[in-house]
Amino acid sequence: MLQALEGVATQCVAKQDQAVTGHAWSVYLAPNQIVKAARKLYEAGYSLEDIFALDFDEGFLVHYHFNRWNINERVVLRVLLGADNPVVPSIVSVFDGAEWHERETRDFHGVEFADNPNLVPLLMPVEDKNLFPLRKTDKTRKSIKDVLSLGEVVSCSPELEALFAEAEAEEASDA
Repeated sequence: MLQALEGVATQCVAKQDQAVTGHAWSVYLAPNQIVKAARKLYEAGYSLEDIFALDFDEGFLVHYHFNRWNINERVVLRVLLGADNPVVPSIVSVFDGAEWHERETRDFHGVEFADNPNLVPLLMPVEDKNLFPLRKTDKTRKSIKDVLSLGEVVSCSPELEALFAEAEAEEASDA
């Protein structure tokens, strides 16, 4: 998998315990790298499984799950977007099937996918197109570090590592 993403600027790459997380690799990217990463995975024989977002204190974390069906090597690409302007480039130009997933994510969280050719409501009524039922309230929103762990880090930027540092320190003190 690491070879497949050669030339893509990653923020963090970590090996995951597939029995626990459901994927072998977790890769954090800046929004401007998602189309390039999707294209590289497509060229390496990966298929897109789904796209969804999670609403955290730090913003929206958009997940893209990919898998190669002949080799069980499920990969999750993660893109963190600011809550005030959750916009990420569409990957429809690489995976046609991404259109449905991007529309669903927009319906439920309000994440915009720039250049999606058909970003009209999919599941929400048109009159409710700006009502995002899966957005959390400040009271119920959690921090990324309280929900996810980095895994076995291969490489990571200091900024992304800092998002998880407090949680990892707490886990070490509990041991």
